[in-house]
Amino acid sequence: MRWWAVLLCLGGSWRVFAWGPEGHDLVARLALAHMTPTAAAKARELLGPDATLVSISSWADQVRNQRRDTGPWHYIDIPISQPHLDMTRDCPKGDCVIVKIEAFRQVLADPAAAPVQRREALMFVVHFIGDMHQPLHCSDNKDRGGNEVRLDFHGRNMNLHGVWDSGLLTRMGAEDVEFAAFSKDLTDKRAKKWGKGTVRDWAEEAHKVSVKVVYGKLPKPSGGGPIKITPEYEKVADPVIQQQIEKAGARLAATLNAALK
Repeated sequence: MRWWAVLLCLGGSWRVFAWGPEGHDLVARLALAHMTPTAAAKARELLGPDATLVSISSWADQVRNQRRDTGPWHYIDIPISQPHLDMTRDCPKGDCVIVKIEAFRQVLADPAAAPVQRREALMFVVHFIGDMHQPLHCSDNKDRGGNEVRLDFHGRNMNLHGVWDSGLLTRMGAEDVEFAAFSKDLTDKRAKKWGKGTVRDWAEEAHKVSVKVVYGKLPKPSGGGPIKITPEYEKVADPVIQQQIEKAGARLAATLNAALK
């Protein structure tokens, strides 16, 4: 079992984690397939010979304990009771995922910025675009992004956030198998279409997914125990997860293509 799956089985509450390493790897791999040769070459140059977009895709999670101030950068809490994003309400201090993607994208696109700053900006952008496509990183129901919703997930006591981070994705198959399927589905035409829009548009879209599916299709509690995840819920959730990861890959590619011309 993967180390992050072990943590989830123990019921850990990881507010800033999204997808898990497998999901972030998939986003980076899909992005690479749709990057221009110029953008891919410049990304390799910034990262150096010992790193790739895939190998650094979870870096922002790995440094969280050492850089506590970066914790809120991974998400934005848009209430599911509200129909739209409101930056004054949802990101009052300017330290949410939307603001940070926009700021790091500017650094990355600035050839006058120091290489070390551009490298770090690249690593944050790669991770945060993946993060924001996990619906619970753009929504909240006064439950810490689903961390306080206890679930029975195939006999494991988990929380809603953890199930959407990695629990469901783990059951969908091995990473290489998923990559082959996702790559076939993410055509150039679809990637171009999904690459349009702004970070704020993408956040609102993820928020709507959370309202409609993550919470909207969640089975009703029965008794006082954890909510039991049903096959019907998984059947609805799995294609949503696939599409969110594909969209993240397409949008990461579009962002890097624009920033690394």
